[in-house]
Amino acid sequence: MRGRKQKFEVQETGAVSKAIILVRVSSKDQEDGHSLDAQRDRLIRYCDKKNFDILEIFTITESSTRGDRKKFMEMLDFAKRQKGTVAIVADAVDRVQRSFKDSVYLDELVRKDKIELHFYRENMIIGREASASDHMRWDFCVLGAKSYVMQLSENVKRSIDYKIKKGEWYGPAPLGYLNQRDERGNSVIVVDQLRAPLLKRMFTEYASGAYTLGQMQQRCKEWGLRSKAGVELHKSTLYRIVQNPFYYGDMLIKGEIMQHCHEPLVSRNVWEDCQAVLRGWEKKPFLYGGKDFLFRGLLTCAVTGRVVSSDTKKKSYKNGTTAEFTYLVTWNPENPSKKFWVREDKVAAQVEAALERITIKDHEMMTAAIAAVKEANKVKQESHNREVGLLKKEHSEIQAKLDRLVDLLAEGVLPPEDYRTKREQLKKRQHDLVNLIHAYDDADNMFGSTMEKLMKVAMGAHKAFLSSSVEEKRELLNFVFSNLTLKGETLCYSYNFPFNNFENLDDCSKWRRK
Repeated sequence: MRGRKQKFEVQETGAVSKAIILVRVSSKDQEDGHSLDAQRDRLIRYCDKKNFDILEIFTITESSTRGDRKKFMEMLDFAKRQKGTVAIVADAVDRVQRSFKDSVYLDELVRKDKIELHFYRENMIIGREASASDHMRWDFCVLGAKSYVMQLSENVKRSIDYKIKKGEWYGPAPLGYLNQRDERGNSVIVVDQLRAPLLKRMFTEYASGAYTLGQMQQRCKEWGLRSKAGVELHKSTLYRIVQNPFYYGDMLIKGEIMQHCHEPLVSRNVWEDCQAVLRGWEKKPFLYGGKDFLFRGLLTCAVTGRVVSSDTKKKSYKNGTTAEFTYLVTWNPENPSKKFWVREDKVAAQVEAALERITIKDHEMMTAAIAAVKEANKVKQESHNREVGLLKKEHSEIQAKLDRLVDLLAEGVLPPEDYRTKREQLKKRQHDLVNLIHAYDDADNMFGSTMEKLMKVAMGAHKAFLSSSVEEKRELLNFVFSNLTLKGETLCYSYNFPFNNFENLDDCSKWRRK
């Protein structure tokens, strides 16, 4: 009852009796800490001590220096709608403002007796009756807050510049990498062991030229490759990933390419192959680019040299039924100015016959082929292990030298200028070694994929073609044939190595030599 009476008496004298509490932090990171709760508890106790009726508690997570501060303005609009003067109670001046632009607006509301500012930490009240000294203290506090945030901003900029000079990425890690903290609490970027292998596979398969980005999107969905938020990757996301130089060892900073020190996921050669494929698909002159046409982008006209496009047409029969056929649109050998339509299945039949001719049917030949693949894999693996082992050994030796450089610097034996020069030389070599190791890994992956396709063809290219999906058929065509052209209804081609040696083999000893 005593409290109620005091509130009534204060109200009768015209003093402030109502309050709004402002609790603010400047980033999402602080929401999860104790900052909000601590502010709220202190300010509630302050209002109790002042016998204020708390109308509302505004909890705001926004910067006081950037943006239009929507939540902050909502709080002021709420205060203006109240009858009488309302106390806005905040933990400190910098919780309300960090610039002078807010002072003008707040001062106007104070002079109109709409609000009274209570700053807990500064033990300061700014109302209509506040003295010039109080206003000066307020301005000084705002100036201090302003200088603090400017210095903080400069420190962040310097920190970012320093990280860039060291070749470190400063923002959110690209897909395939994770932002983490090391044992010293420093922000570091590490390879995402869950998504990185799938991204490597995506780059390698897209570099083969057998898939569009739309098809790669479907493959990524089948593999389970998703964003860090668990969302399926959109085609536009894959477009940005394929173009990002970060994955081979460079980073794009304000339009400038510079080397980074993080572990690349692919070699530069694979990345550049992806760019070539991307440019090729972007310039495709054929229709229905999104459809799974078998020969899309693979055939050129032997007469004009233009890309053969695909089209679908419906045919109606006398019994009322209709059927849809795919046609290849080329140019007439007799009259190159006129287009010429060829049924896709007729050309596919010629492909099947060509694949049948390179299938190894002799058991002794097949046994020799399997032995040859095994021997090639053994030699490759020995070479791979030896070369990668040497590269890793050199990488470890350089790391030991880098550690020794720090000791020499600390002991005063090595001047700072010499330390920086030697460190940069060693770190550059380490970066080159990591790229080389990834290049060997990419080559190893490509070797395994090539051997798999080679045996698939040798053991029955014709059957493999018939039982494959459209995507797999296109990949097989890229692997087996070169210079696929269409002259009227006739398919013209040549075999890639080693299939040019497989055709019509009937002499086992001759095949072995080849």
